[in-house]
Amino acid sequence: MSEEQLEAFLEKVKADTNLQEKLKAAADSDAVLAIAKEAGFSISADDLKNAQSELSDDELEGAGGAVCFFTCAYSR
Repeated sequence: MSEEQLEAFLEKVKADTNLQEKLKAAADSDAVLAIAKEAGFSISADDLKNAQSELSDDELEGAGGAVCFFTCAYSR
């Protein structure tokens, strides 16, 4: 269920510049999860961590520059 939520969230991010900006400003993984929840998606920290290792940079960049949204969240 969460994987589908994550995929749906990434699709929404690709189309929503407001979400892209919020994610770029996210300070940590908790902020990313809060943004996802606010947007109506149920995503866990494990989902984010798994996505970071599974998605290519091109796929993440396709989500409106959301590479930092995954990588920065786990480097802090």
